[in-house]
Amino acid sequence: MLWVRLLPWDYGVRNLFRRASRSGLTVIGLSIVVFLVLTVAAFVRGLEVSLQVSGDPQVVLIHSLGAAENLENATVPGSAPGLLAASLSGITSRSGQKYVSPELYLGAQIMTASNAEPAMGLVRGVSVSAPLVRRQFQLIDGQWPARGEVLVGRLAAAKLGRPAADLLTGSEMKFEGKTWRVAGQFAAAGSALESEIWCLVDELQGVLKRQDLSLVAITVDDDVAIGDVQEFCKERIDLEWEATRETAYYASLQKHYGPIRMVAWLIVGLMGSAGIFAGLNTMYGAVLGRVRELAMLQTVGFSRRAIVLSIVQEGLLLAMAASLLATGMAMVLLNGLAVRFTMGAFALQTDSTTVVFGLLIGIAIGVLGSLPPALRALQLPVVDGLKAV
Repeated sequence: MLWVRLLPWDYGVRNLFRRASRSGLTVIGLSIVVFLVLTVAAFVRGLEVSLQVSGDPQVVLIHSLGAAENLENATVPGSAPGLLAASLSGITSRSGQKYVSPELYLGAQIMTASNAEPAMGLVRGVSVSAPLVRRQFQLIDGQWPARGEVLVGRLAAAKLGRPAADLLTGSEMKFEGKTWRVAGQFAAAGSALESEIWCLVDELQGVLKRQDLSLVAITVDDDVAIGDVQEFCKERIDLEWEATRETAYYASLQKHYGPIRMVAWLIVGLMGSAGIFAGLNTMYGAVLGRVRELAMLQTVGFSRRAIVLSIVQEGLLLAMAASLLATGMAMVLLNGLAVRFTMGAFALQTDSTTVVFGLLIGIAIGVLGSLPPALRALQLPVVDGLKAV
């Protein structure tokens, strides 16, 4: 490649400050575009991360046949936990306590103090063995619920669309015709469990007048034990049970939400394209108003390639400033923000993947938005450029 005499680096920087108002407006406009891109990217990453951390590779879910993707409608007999504990040898245990969690899982209309209108929430009836199986569980406030009490997940308020103050420890809620007191709050490492409300499974069965369960979650020692559980369910065809590895269950959910993620990335692409056209429009206005200046630079010996690189440098500096501003706004306003979704709620993720993606979009806007106007302006003969008004 032949050596090219480039314009000084500070020439492009000084040009930006000579047109401070235009540069400022350009940065603001591009930062809005990049911020919107980061918002959608943070949504997609939040959904993906929530599903990824939700599955435990050592946990197997026992449910009715064919209900793997619709556990709230699954049913197994109330005697299932005892039968599984007595029949399977690979279940993890400690001090004689086997890691078997009988659970009743359903959607319920829930009313809180601030709003008499019910909102759809997720309720899970659990026993004291649930924290053994659900290893992500962490009690962050209050205590384990007694009868007439519930534990609320960290994102349960977001799922209900209610203020967090409605679900503080000591507050009350109503569902299934009964008033419940909040005994405490729990976190679960960002998993889908954080959207749920937990209560004692036997009490929930009594309220619903049900004797069955939705599923039984068990923790096993190794992959061999997982195979034993699956084989047991296949052999006992009279039970009509099915064993699904929890990671496989959430992987199927991630596949189910694939079209939503695809649409979200399509929106990101459209926003990025809009940003590129905004950059084109801005840079066209800036470059075409400098035709005489560009012609003069060619007259004093700078090549067209060097001038194009200088203009791209200016566009890139504007776009990167906008990207950094948008990234800072996203870290403050978006990171950890809880949003409602069909599966519950999850927190937006402005992690390294999201930030790098936003910066790459900014670079693309800066480069692709600067090249066409620069090339267009330099197509004009030097003599005509020097005469331009």
